[in-house]
Amino acid sequence: MKQMMELAKPGENHKLLATMAGTWSYNITMWMAPGAPPSKSTGTGVRKAIMGGRYFTFEVTGKMQMPGADGKMKDFEFKGMSLEGYDNVKKKFVATWCDNMGTGIALSEGSYDAATKTFTYNGDYEMMPGMKTKFREVIKVTDADHHSMEYYEDRGQGETKSMEITYTRKK
Repeated sequence: MKQMMELAKPGENHKLLATMAGTWSYNITMWMAPGAPPSKSTGTGVRKAIMGGRYFTFEVTGKMQMPGADGKMKDFEFKGMSLEGYDNVKKKFVATWCDNMGTGIALSEGSYDAATKTFTYNGDYEMMPGMKTKFREVIKVTDADHHSMEYYEDRGQGETKSMEITYTRKK
């Protein structure tokens, strides 16, 4: 019981995640296919500590252009949410992601390199039956008010960068 209680306490890695709490504006660049022209959009994200700083929610809202049923591009309101934390038992950062473009939840685990101020998460998801996609997220902390995320996917033909997001803390 003593060990369990000790493992339940937030530690230094939770404090590290807490430095990213706050309200952020973001700029996103996405590539729907390798070599395709990118699409760009913007939005806002709010990261909050929950459960005594053991976990952090990150809720994002933005607008993006998506093809409608008629094939013409239309404005689409994007909403997404992650739950992030550090698992003291696994000794890994853990995260989930869900959004209004699907019904699945992506799970990932990661590490932090203090020398480069970089989080690296790996996971997989299945957007279509039988179509598992591995992904890697690289989050680089520039300073207290800026960070970026690069998202790489492997759909069975090698890893390719499909998204890049820059975040700026709102004052």
